[in-house]
Amino acid sequence: MTTFIGIRGTAIQAVSSDPANPEVGQIWYNSSSGTLKGYKQVNAWSSAANMNTARSLPGGAGTQTATIAFGGYYPPGINTNISESYNGSSWTSTPSLNTGRRGLVSAGNQTAALGAGGYTNVPTAIYPKATELWNGSTWTTSPALLNTSRLAGAGAGTQTAALGFGGFPSVANTESWNGSTWTSVNSLNTGRGYLAGAGTQTAALSLGGTIGAPGLVNTGATESWNGTSWTTVNSLNTARSNIAGSGTQTSALAFGGALTTSGTSTGATETWNGTSWTSNPTSLATARQAMGGTGTQTASLGFGGSTTTQVSATEKWTGVGTQTLTVS
Repeated sequence: MTTFIGIRGTAIQAVSSDPANPEVGQIWYNSSSGTLKGYKQVNAWSSAANMNTARSLPGGAGTQTATIAFGGYYPPGINTNISESYNGSSWTSTPSLNTGRRGLVSAGNQTAALGAGGYTNVPTAIYPKATELWNGSTWTTSPALLNTSRLAGAGAGTQTAALGFGGFPSVANTESWNGSTWTSVNSLNTGRGYLAGAGTQTAALSLGGTIGAPGLVNTGATESWNGTSWTTVNSLNTARSNIAGSGTQTSALAFGGALTTSGTSTGATETWNGTSWTSNPTSLATARQAMGGTGTQTASLGFGGSTTTQVSATEKWTGVGTQTLTVS
């Protein structure tokens, strides 16, 4: 007969009160209540409806139940202008970007989004500085341009108060958007592209990325923005490029990406508490890189990306943490 001590290597302890800091998988008997209790991990990724168009490096803005995804890349060599809206259960095609491109700086929400920069190959391969604004119905090209061209930079904030930072090749430049103009502000400490961002214009987080071309030197570097300057903080546990992120400066989620040593896709998920990153045992069901990410640390959406080819898969993250359960 299998016993708990044979599985876990420890006996079930009898205690008068629940332990203050139980570990995941721990079981104990509470003698005061006469109940058997356990502590389990309840964070999880679950499958959601696929996007209509499979693609990598899409822009994205919004929440787990209300997201706009725009642009991206799909073979053979197409930088698309396709835009789709997610309502919590399905994706619906919406009016397209004016300029098809991938790897845009993104900010805002489902009805008021911003996309800037990126890379296009129509009519020739260029890094456009153009900014487009989404009002819930149409995309409008703003006369304002980014000061620095960038592919696969990151963004944070809203449509009228955004921050754009990083990008390929190893861009450190940071720009602040006031709804009509981009202004260069203090740069990242570590210039990098294919990174992710979270937070607001005055309280942002930059995470991961690659220094140089994709696959050269991936990093777990994390920096915190206070509205004036970037401060280097504790790094991700898994260095990676083409990473997705969501949440705020003090409560963020990092997921997916390309690993340092091989460039292969990972489904690794990490949570940020404002001080350090914690690796979560639950990974994406489909390990991938260059995906879009929106939402909060406890309710995120991951969509698109690539494995050996572009994918349309969408996953939802429910991050309610760990939980003490009464077994009997």
